[in-house]
Amino acid sequence: MRLLLTGGAGYVGSSCLRWLLARGHEVLAYDDLSEGNRGSVPGSDRRLVVGSLVDRKHLADVMTEQRTDAVLHFAALASVPESLREPARYWSVNVGGTQNVLDAMRLAGVTRIVFSSTAATYGFHVPMPLREDSMQLPETPYGSTKLACERLIRDYARAYDMGYVFLRYFNASGADPSGEYGEARRHESHLIPLILQTAMGRRSEVLVFGDDWPTPDGTCVRDYVHTDDLAQAHERAVETLEPGMGRAYNLGNGTGVSVREVLAACEAAVARPIPHRTVSRRAGDPPVLVASPEAIQRELGWTPRFTGIAEIVSSAWRWHSSHPDGYPEHRPTMRVP
Repeated sequence: MRLLLTGGAGYVGSSCLRWLLARGHEVLAYDDLSEGNRGSVPGSDRRLVVGSLVDRKHLADVMTEQRTDAVLHFAALASVPESLREPARYWSVNVGGTQNVLDAMRLAGVTRIVFSSTAATYGFHVPMPLREDSMQLPETPYGSTKLACERLIRDYARAYDMGYVFLRYFNASGADPSGEYGEARRHESHLIPLILQTAMGRRSEVLVFGDDWPTPDGTCVRDYVHTDDLAQAHERAVETLEPGMGRAYNLGNGTGVSVREVLAACEAAVARPIPHRTVSRRAGDPPVLVASPEAIQRELGWTPRFTGIAEIVSSAWRWHSSHPDGYPEHRPTMRVP
């Protein structure tokens, strides 16, 4: 298939791009490089188009020139704490950008989209594990914008005969098993890279936000899923997607890991203690967030390969320890408009 990946130079987008490329698909990344990295896209001189989602005509022209069969839409702002500080920016980029993608698809005659959604669209005070029919009552601007995007895509699909799959990620984590590709953000806010950066001396300590949560060890519990397993799910979703079809799937391992357990796994991987300090709870955090991946396992035969936090953390450490400065190319500081 000829596939266009918006945000295809980002952490998850580039993981999916490399996976799809290795399995014979013709893939093209469309990314403004505000958070993505040119070095994450193999053969970037021919597989990366630098452009903004604001430029709807350019996006449509790229789809037309590629003769795109389907779009995998990753491009978005994705930090819960930042969304609480800057909700206007999140609504503009995430929802406005998604509408531009959909309008570009209409101009180019593309009728299939796989959307990178999130567990943050669900309510945090509902029974765990979360199922696809669990109540969607997001409690952060990030989750609200992603749910708005889902509803927008559904409206377009109904009116314009498009097909869609929503893939609701839990905690994307890990790095390419080769150690050559991994997570490299300008403003990191995710637990595993923060811990490993502390282990390398890039940060003075790790902050643990609360140890009095209603969980077995008092720290928050999350479901971690490796980026290769996310990529496998995207492959299965896009290969089975047809116009007029609409589906949603949770992507997680179905097991929860606490902050203390992640910290212990990182200390085992680096073979030394890692400085950390407990502080008060952080706004927007639920105590437990765990997926039920039964639907995608049953319907698409998706089975994650990385099921333990130790192997996920080990893959991340292989990348961070061998690439302490991330990708080698200059990383611009521009933001998505």
